[in-house]
Amino acid sequence: MALTAKAVLEEIKNIHKRKPMYGHPLWTAMVEGTFSLEQVRYFCLQHGIIPLHNHNYHGRLYVVCPDANWRERIAEVAYEEATGRIHANGVSHHKLYLNYGKALGLSREQMLNADYCGGGLAFKSYFSDVCGRNFLEGVSAHMLAGEAPIPGLYIRVARKLQQKFGLSDEGIAYWVVHDSADEDHSDVGRELLEQFAPTQQDMELVLKTVRETVNVMHVMYDDFYANLRKL
Repeated sequence: MALTAKAVLEEIKNIHKRKPMYGHPLWTAMVEGTFSLEQVRYFCLQHGIIPLHNHNYHGRLYVVCPDANWRERIAEVAYEEATGRIHANGVSHHKLYLNYGKALGLSREQMLNADYCGGGLAFKSYFSDVCGRNFLEGVSAHMLAGEAPIPGLYIRVARKLQQKFGLSDEGIAYWVVHDSADEDHSDVGRELLEQFAPTQQDMELVLKTVRETVNVMHVMYDDFYANLRKL
């Protein structure tokens, strides 16, 4: 049966339903507040493989983008990550994450020199590669797989962190900002498919990329969770 854009978008929703972010015990525990401060600190250090290295992801996606209008959109996202001047009152997302670590009692040096586990390093390697491979795969991995589950989840994490550990608004700003910012640029599926996936092979590649990215993300979460449970 021939794939349609509607069918592809529906299957992407099903991929996330079958392997949800909130459903993995790591994120369930963050929302429910069952981790100790030591465990949350460990997760903070490991999760830094994403926000503290984002130039390896959005930057490569910008470079391989073949369309000027889409480059402008990707550039806006990269600009926000680097400066915070759209959603975060001029605080870069890099600094937002360092502020989160500081609120948990972690130093800048600890955050920037984290000893990443194998799952985190595997994610960085895969994600850096796919974002620079070609635009269709890169944007599918980044926006349709990576960012789609975030809106609604990160704000719950923020509230629980504030409630359980007394973090300031500055301390949870990373989570709050990303909950709204990722909602702004995750709803790109229809436009993406119409412009960059004209063939059945292209649509199949989008689905393959989303599945692979979600799987790699869960390998990372599995490793985070296995290690922090030892603490």
